[in-house]
Amino acid sequence: MNIILLGPPGAGKGTQARFLCDERDMIQLSTGDMLREAKDSGTEMGKVVADVMARGDLVTDEIVIGLIREKLEGDKKGGFIFDGFPRTLAQADALAELLAEEGETLDHVIELQVNDDVLVQRIVGRADEARVAGQPVRADDNEESLKVRLMAYYKQTSPLIGYYHAKGQLATVDGLGEIDEVKADIAKVVDA
Repeated sequence: MNIILLGPPGAGKGTQARFLCDERDMIQLSTGDMLREAKDSGTEMGKVVADVMARGDLVTDEIVIGLIREKLEGDKKGGFIFDGFPRTLAQADALAELLAEEGETLDHVIELQVNDDVLVQRIVGRADEARVAGQPVRADDNEESLKVRLMAYYKQTSPLIGYYHAKGQLATVDGLGEIDEVKADIAKVVDA
């Protein structure tokens, strides 16, 4: 089974992906994690990634698709969860082509839907609690940065919601529920 988790920053995609990995033996493909792993791997692709990152350039779609191709050719376990990819319509098309080449299907696209104002309050509040407790906080977990990240999401990634809806693959889950409620709602989609 292959799943895409869509939603703005802070919607809980990473948390829910971990549940799916633990409970369904799936593999989470987070682009950030894959890039860091590739950079340190010493492989040919890893050398390309390291060079691009060392120059401070953005990694191209071709590089990300190449990394995903490597993962799809490895151990498939219970399938893949795409977290943070695709981000654009061009990436969605490239992923569809890659999955077809590998004989794979995209089984579910799950949008974690949130109210932006509530999301900002939740993330900023959580960051404030972590600071008080002396725990590490992401540098961009503040209201201004989060609003910039949300705007980038809506410009680049939100068109994917219409794209997958038109293909009949989109399911929407309330991303602002309690973690276990969101998990249960995702399970209903996946098990349907």
